[in-house]
Amino acid sequence: MAYVTLACAIVSEILATTSMKYSDGFSRLWPSLATALGYLLAFALLAQTLKSMSVGTAYAIWSGAGTAVIAAIGMVFLGESASAFKILGVLLVIAGVVVLNLDGAH
Repeated sequence: MAYVTLACAIVSEILATTSMKYSDGFSRLWPSLATALGYLLAFALLAQTLKSMSVGTAYAIWSGAGTAVIAAIGMVFLGESASAFKILGVLLVIAGVVVLNLDGAH
């Protein structure tokens, strides 16, 4: 159940960050509200996850997955560059999360 809650926290954080892009520096009401509500929900779900999962594992997955997905959204949908270095960086973030979680599998 902790992984389901964590997945919901990640999706909420991704939606909040994407909304922030469209808030135009918090000058547009609806994207700004979506940003605030998304982060509030993301942190509430992350806090629930931490009741049954170690903080290092939960935060590594939450931040790593969020970073990787937001970078991909930027490259695929928002016209950001998709250089080899940027893609390598995303892959390294994912690899780092995997390595951090290998220790928890023992």
